Amino acid sequence: MSQTQALKVRVALFCILVGIVLAMVAVVTDFWAVLSPHMEHNNATCEAAHFGLWRICTTRVPVDDIEDKNCGAITLPGEKNCSYFRHFNPGESSEIFEFTTQKEYSISAAAIAIFSLGFIIVGTICALLSFRKKRDYLLRPASMFYAFAGLCIFVSVEVMRQSVKRMIDSEDTVWIEYYYSWSFACACAAFVLLFLGGLALLLFSLPRMPQNPWESCMDAEPEH
Repeated sequence: MSQTQALKVRVALFCILVGIVLAMVAVVTDFWAVLSPHMEHNNATCEAAHFGLWRICTTRVPVDDIEDKNCGAITLPGEKNCSYFRHFNPGESSEIFEFTTQKEYSISAAAIAIFSLGFIIVGTICALLSFRKKRDYLLRPASMFYAFAGLCIFVSVEVMRQSVKRMIDSEDTVWIEYYYSWSFACACAAFVLLFLGGLALLLFSLPRMPQNPWESCMDAEPEH
């Protein structure tokens, strides 16, 4: 592998590393979406909620204590109550959500996120092994695993987006206002970096193509 090609591979791996960190942050945090009910003058308390793949947290605070009258703020100084989704207890339903559809979406998004982390782990193992005894050919399967991880993150983001939309459109819940928070942004950025970084790593790790009509692939520089 030439020095120019090696430099390109390092840049692609750095972008992938940033994408891995963002994906891990998005999976373990609970700020994918922030929900709030419609504030009316006769409401005594404001109840906002933010949730991720694994749990939901609600915050209750008296309306009089809110300066900007924004009930959807995630930094409200009120009483916070967090509860994990009961993914693996099919006979029980969540006490916070008033309908069971959200549980199905949450299970799907969490399972796809786990697949994404699995692809990341396998891709990282291949990438680390490629630096031992200069096994550059292992960068190609690693790049595909990273690209697949990015696609899984994208599917998880879309499932979560449909989940929020279903909650807002449902008449069984009080949530009518929402916005996506920084965990959702981390997941979107992780998709871009992992998918594009994986494709770039694949292109940069390929052997040099013939530059002249009379040159064959067998004449190219051998890989170490």
